[in-house]
Amino acid sequence: MTTAVCVDVGSTYTKACLIDLAGARLVRRAEVPTTAGTDVLTGLDAAVAALGGTGELYVCSSAGGGLRLAVVGYESLVTAEAGHRVGLSAGAQVVHVAAGPLDTAAVTALRAARPDVILLVGGTDGGDAEVLVHNAGRLASARLRVPVVVAGNADARAAAAGRLTARGVAVTVAGNVLPRIGVLDPGPARAAIREVFLRHVIGGKRLSRGARFRSLVRSATPDAVLAGVEVLADRLGAGVLVVDVGGATTDVYSALVPDAEAEAGPNRDVAGTLWRSRTVEGDLGVAAGAAGTLAAAAAEKLDTAGSVTDRRLAALAATVALRRHARGHAPGPGLPRTGGRDLRDVRLVVGSGGVLRHGGGDAVLDAVLGDTAGGWAAPTAARRMIDTEYVLAAAGLLATDHPAVAAELVNFG
Repeated sequence: MTTAVCVDVGSTYTKACLIDLAGARLVRRAEVPTTAGTDVLTGLDAAVAALGGTGELYVCSSAGGGLRLAVVGYESLVTAEAGHRVGLSAGAQVVHVAAGPLDTAAVTALRAARPDVILLVGGTDGGDAEVLVHNAGRLASARLRVPVVVAGNADARAAAAGRLTARGVAVTVAGNVLPRIGVLDPGPARAAIREVFLRHVIGGKRLSRGARFRSLVRSATPDAVLAGVEVLADRLGAGVLVVDVGGATTDVYSALVPDAEAEAGPNRDVAGTLWRSRTVEGDLGVAAGAAGTLAAAAAEKLDTAGSVTDRRLAALAATVALRRHARGHAPGPGLPRTGGRDLRDVRLVVGSGGVLRHGGGDAVLDAVLGDTAGGWAAPTAARRMIDTEYVLAAAGLLATDHPAVAAELVNFG
């Protein structure tokens, strides 16, 4: 039997799956506590050993808080917003968004956000070049010691990158996230962010001694899960919604069927439409994020009485996270919400996360799909299920090398 081993090193647990590649099926899975306090390889090796089988390793990780990304753009409602959407789709937690020419106060705020990576965008191709080059210069002189992905105006990228490299900043250049107004191209920047995450971030979090862990990790966990959600949506040919509740964060993924009118019609979004999207809520969880969940739920006027069980906390975290995902966000004070998602045509809703897998999933999905006061329209004819075997991350990890196996793993019926 030809097998592969897919491992997700999470902030709390390390999950491993043994996959029969010839039969395109899950053989068995194992789960152990993540050993981030000592060396994450200890837990990873224990999870693999518990499977009782071997194969090529495919590893993703969100240990140590995952990937913290800051976006620096030109206009808050256009290129900065486009960069924000691309960052989320790349598996990052977007911790800061700046728009316009950076000044001293803006650099101070950026530094305070403690990003692992900066995504520098600005200008459509052939459009404004001044702000992108100016911001590159400010970042170069700020001595933030943070790698930068430059994904702005094609005519100004070389000059921007040159200013950064001249001051010793690690730079990766990618295609423009918004080459034309209303046209969002996430692929090149998403790949560049993944490369920087693997090269600079995994090794820099001191999760393991030596280089072995860094060499094993292929992506951030949310990036792998989003790839699995894309495989699922492609297999179904319909909209998919996934709510993943963790100990520290709650992620929402949606893969929708593209709408030509929304992309090219008169009401199109100037920052472009991302049909496969993810949002991460770093203040919502059932363990380390419990306090943030209760505070956010109270702010949303949800009933927090009796919220002492993981199941109840998961329902609140999922509800707030889905509201934020569907409603979008305001990029600044007094600005309109952007990036919202119309989820009415979703045909499959999937619950994920330890609490949902261990018996609380139906109650959590009942809460989020029965939310009628959150300012969003719930799916009207969706079936629901729980990813009890945690195969979405595995499918995402295998999607490039073994696409047919990945598609069969997410055959949810």
